[in-house]
Amino acid sequence: MSEAKTQRHRPVSGVYLFVLALLLLGRLVSPTFWTAGSLLQVVQDVSILGVVAVGLAFITYSGHFVDLSIPAIMAVSGIVAVALLPYGYSLALAAGLLSGLLLGLVNGLVVGYLRLNPILWTLAALSLIDGITRWAYGGQWIYADETTLAGTRFVGIYRASVLGVPAIVLVFAAVAIVGGLLMRHSGWGRNLKLVGAAYEPARMSGVPVRRTVCIAFVLSGLTSALAGLIKTSLNKYGDVEIGLGYDFLALTAVVLGGTPLAGGRGTMAGVVGGALVMGLLGSILPLIPGIGQDQQSMIRGVIFVVVVGLSQWALRRRGRDDQ
Repeated sequence: MSEAKTQRHRPVSGVYLFVLALLLLGRLVSPTFWTAGSLLQVVQDVSILGVVAVGLAFITYSGHFVDLSIPAIMAVSGIVAVALLPYGYSLALAAGLLSGLLLGLVNGLVVGYLRLNPILWTLAALSLIDGITRWAYGGQWIYADETTLAGTRFVGIYRASVLGVPAIVLVFAAVAIVGGLLMRHSGWGRNLKLVGAAYEPARMSGVPVRRTVCIAFVLSGLTSALAGLIKTSLNKYGDVEIGLGYDFLALTAVVLGGTPLAGGRGTMAGVVGGALVMGLLGSILPLIPGIGQDQQSMIRGVIFVVVVGLSQWALRRRGRDDQ
């Protein structure tokens, strides 16, 4: 195996070793952790985060760090879908996904074409979208009417299964497979890698850098909207805070899976592994005595800092800390 392939597979194998270690820890802290019901719940929780992480991976892979408007996009998609359920189930779902796609397009146009800082812009977009949504709906929860067929079908999205496998797990698998194919086996994915590795040389060599970055934000908006619909189906209501924290969790999963903030490297298999790690942590930490919400947040933050630090250290060792 070549050195390049060895470097690419090392972080992926490492994250799955982390997954195995967490599975063993889960068994130690709870005798029922390895039961089918418990593991199934973990996989369902991972699926929502994983869908978000797949879309965000494109942005990080392109060297544009993160999309901080993800929580707002998730909230808007769910609220729009629930609000339109009286007009039909299919229309509601389409409108929810379209809202995420359009918001992602706005982010892509601003960051990709106008070259605004992705962190500052998406933070501003988060504040703007959140403010408009709260103003429009008064910060109130919007419940799906389960007395109607459309409402019943919408609430059933999270709870549906195919041959005993939760449908949302299959959705996550499909999104990850498509994402992996786009990243590794498409012309756009190859351009995305070049943009992430070296933006200016890629532009000077004829790569359509602006369009490439714009599409990455559009895909992130679309996956965020899909995750928002699933989370809203789980809760049975639309809420402006439904996506709170998913931006940080997804970014941690992406970086943990071997995609550095500098961009240009990473695999979708690593992203899936990172999502599994974060999902397992979210299920195991509450089972450990003395660890509350504050301590869980601290542990996730420490993991993120350590992973980013190790990533930067590895880049500097290879003389590539500028990428």
